[in-house]
Amino acid sequence: MTSTQVAPPPAGTSGTSPVVSVRGLRKSYGGRAVLDGLDLDVRRGECFALLGPNGAGKTTTIEVLEGVRRRDAGEVRVLGEDPATAGRAWRARIGVVSQDESAGQALSVREALDHFAAYTSTPRPTDELLAAVGLQEQAGVRVGRLSGGQRRRLAVALGVQGRPELVFLDEPTTGMDPVARRQFWQLVRDLRAGGTTVLLTTHYLEEAAELADRVGVVAGGRLVDVAPPEEIGGQLRRRSTVRWREDGDWRQVSTEAPALVLRDLLAATPHEVPGLSVTRPSLEDVYLSLVGATPGGEQR
Repeated sequence: MTSTQVAPPPAGTSGTSPVVSVRGLRKSYGGRAVLDGLDLDVRRGECFALLGPNGAGKTTTIEVLEGVRRRDAGEVRVLGEDPATAGRAWRARIGVVSQDESAGQALSVREALDHFAAYTSTPRPTDELLAAVGLQEQAGVRVGRLSGGQRRRLAVALGVQGRPELVFLDEPTTGMDPVARRQFWQLVRDLRAGGTTVLLTTHYLEEAAELADRVGVVAGGRLVDVAPPEEIGGQLRRRSTVRWREDGDWRQVSTEAPALVLRDLLAATPHEVPGLSVTRPSLEDVYLSLVGATPGGEQR
């Protein structure tokens, strides 16, 4: 994986009050808890990624924050208001890119953008949006004939049409091929560089590592860890595995001080240590440890 350095938030966007603040969020379906006391803060100007297995409650969390699903309990503030009671002025400040792409299938791309522009008070010009998402050549193509990646690009254009302060991206690259996915990543980087706060859910660890300033791992209906991608897992990340062959068998030691283990090995072995390697846990290793540490049933 090639790591891409994410630029810091634009000047003036990093206030002390979080854009999203959640405390004790709870939601159940049929008596089964999907969210069981989830806490979450998202800072202004950052890209925050929610990671978790299928059924961990990522989509339910996003829908509560968007105000389209009622919570059972907990305190939620998005842009300073409760999404459950916020009005049209609040909704004009958020953008939503959901997994539902059914709107406007018979319209051309340009017609779809022109149509939905009427629902916002200060829409971005259609030509500007087409250029921003790379759909200039598809402007006259019917939405129903677009590829999966092109539809996701159009969904982003519609989601940011009203110049939102905060954009929700729910599994934005599901179904995209690798080329389309990486092109989409650049769209997200551009949004953030322009000062928009981005909250996305994803199944792809590489995507979170590439885009997010911070990652939150959801398991068992709660947020079990929050940190920059390179720091997620804390104690788990600090342990290295030293592995080598001795008398024909593989041996390994898990330690926070690999240099000491190497020193002792090299001192005890007059020749080269066969198969010697030192590895640290990858983001995938840490993620699997985190979601495996908290039991959870089938959730949405």
